[in-house]
Amino acid sequence: MSKFRLALAQLNPTVGDFTGNLRKAQEALKIARQKGARILVLPELFLLGYPPRDLLYRPEFLAAAKEAFTKLQEETTGIAVIVGHIAEGDSRDANRADPSAAAFGAAHALYNAVYLLAERKVLGYQAKAKLPSFDVFEEERYFVPADKVAVLEWEELRLGLSVCEDFWYEEGVIAQEIEAGVDLLVNVSASPYFRGKPSIRWGLGKRWAIRAGAPVVYVNLVGGQDELVFDGHSFVIRPDGAFLLSAPGFAEGIFTCDLAGDPVDPPAEEGMAEVYRAIVLGIKDYFEKNGLKGAVVGTSGGIDSAVVLALAVAALGRDRVRAVFLPGPYTTEESRRGARKVAENLGVELSEVSIVEVYDSVVKALSGVLDTSGVVGENIQARIRGLLLMAFANSLGYAVLCPANKSEIAVGYNTLYGDTVGALAPIGDLLKEEVYKLARWINESAGKELIPRSVMERPPTAELRPGQRDDQDLPPYPQLDPLLRAYLVDNLPLQRLLRSFPKTLVRETIRRIHRSEYKRKQLPPTLKVSPKAFGIGRRYPLTYSFREI
Repeated sequence: MSKFRLALAQLNPTVGDFTGNLRKAQEALKIARQKGARILVLPELFLLGYPPRDLLYRPEFLAAAKEAFTKLQEETTGIAVIVGHIAEGDSRDANRADPSAAAFGAAHALYNAVYLLAERKVLGYQAKAKLPSFDVFEEERYFVPADKVAVLEWEELRLGLSVCEDFWYEEGVIAQEIEAGVDLLVNVSASPYFRGKPSIRWGLGKRWAIRAGAPVVYVNLVGGQDELVFDGHSFVIRPDGAFLLSAPGFAEGIFTCDLAGDPVDPPAEEGMAEVYRAIVLGIKDYFEKNGLKGAVVGTSGGIDSAVVLALAVAALGRDRVRAVFLPGPYTTEESRRGARKVAENLGVELSEVSIVEVYDSVVKALSGVLDTSGVVGENIQARIRGLLLMAFANSLGYAVLCPANKSEIAVGYNTLYGDTVGALAPIGDLLKEEVYKLARWINESAGKELIPRSVMERPPTAELRPGQRDDQDLPPYPQLDPLLRAYLVDNLPLQRLLRSFPKTLVRETIRRIHRSEYKRKQLPPTLKVSPKAFGIGRRYPLTYSFREI
C-alpha cells in the first residue's frame, strides 16, 4: 500500500446536533481531499453523537439520523468514508404486552455499526458484536449484536471494520476478519477517558497489528458529554507494531498519514496533565453545548474551590467566571486572604457577601422550635451559602460549579442543598490527595503560583464551627484515600481490605459510604477521570439492607 494516505477525523460532536455534526464531517471531507487522502475515517455514531441514550427510541431522532447519513453519503465522490452509524434490522422477539416495553422500541432492532461509503453508495457495514453494558455503558438496552462478520472490499483492498468494544476482545469480529484475510483493520470508537486508558488502547492496537500482519487504524471521539470526556488519542500502527500516527489527546483535528511512511515516536500518557485537560474540556463542553453563559464558584479560601476556580478559568476564560466569598460566623481572616489571593492570581472578579445576618435570622426564627446547635447549625450555614450561590447564578445567567471531591462525596462529608449545589462537579472523581497533586501541577504548568502556597499548606476545614478541621470529623486523607481507592475503584473484597488497612478505619469508612448513598443520588454530574466514578457508572440502590460490616 505504498503512497496510500488516510485521514483520521478526531472530532467533537454534540448529541443530536445533526446539522452541526454533518457540517464537521463535510469540513473533514474537504480537508481530507486537500491533503490527498483516499479514505476518511470518522468515529463511532458520529452524526448522532455518543451516547444518544433514550433518544434512540424517538422516531424523529432516527429519521433525522437517516437524513444526515444520506447527505454524507452523497458527498463521497472520489473518496471513501468509514463512519460509525446505526443500522436498522428486522424486528426482534420482545415483550409486546407491557406498554413500557412495547412503546419504547422493544421489538425494533438497531445495530451500532460502521459503514464503508464511496461514490455516493453504501458498500457495506459491520455491526458491533460486543455490546458493553458495564460501568457507564448500556448498549444492550438499545442495540442487538452483530449476526455476521464480513470483510469489505474497496479498490482491491480488503478492509476489516469494527466498532469500539470489539477492539477489546481477543476473539470475535476482528479475529474473524484477520482469519479471512485483511489489508487494513479500522476501528471507530467512542471510548471515554479515564487515567491509564489510552495506554491500554495503544497496547491493544499493537497486538492487533502484529497478529494481522496489517496496519491498524483507530479513530476515537473527542469532547465532553455530560459526565463523560472522550480523549481522542487516535492512532495508526504498522504491522510491526510501530506507530505511523499518534494524534494528541483532548483536541480536535484532521490527521493524515501514509501507510508506507516512516514511524513516529510512540505515544505516552502524561499523568496529571491529562487529567487537567480532561476536566477542562469536560467543563468547557458542558457549558458550551448547553448554552450556559458562565460559571459561579463559591471560593472559600480552601484547596478544592481554588482548584475548581482555576479549572473554570482555563475552560471558560476569566470574564465568564465569578468567584463568590461567603464568610460566616466562624470564617477566619486567613480564609478571606486565601480567597482574595486565588481570585487575584487568576484575574477573576470576587464578590463578598456575609452570611452572618441571614444565619442569625434563621437561628432566631427557629429559637424555641428546635435546637440549632451542632450539625443542624453547621448545615444551616452551608445551605445559606448554597442559596446565595444560586442567586448569583440566576442573576448572571450562569451555573454553579460544585467543589466536592471524591473523598468527601464517598463518606458524605458534605451538606445536601448546601455545598453540593451546582450544575457540574468537576473534581468529584478526584480523591483529596489527587486534588493537591492537580493543584501542584497547575502551578508548575503556569510557571507561577496561581493557587497560593498558603491555601495548599493550610489544613482542610469547612469552618462551620470554631477551629474546625476535616481531620476532626474524618480519618486523615493520607489514610482515607488509599482505602477509598481500594474499595470503590479496585473493588477489593472485605477480607483483603481488613488485611490491608486498620480494621476500625475499614468499618467506619464503609458504613459512611453506605449511609451516604442518598446524597450521591442528588449530586451534580461528576466528570469521570478514574475507572470507577460516582454517577451513572455506580448503580447502587438507595434502599437496601445488605451490609458488609
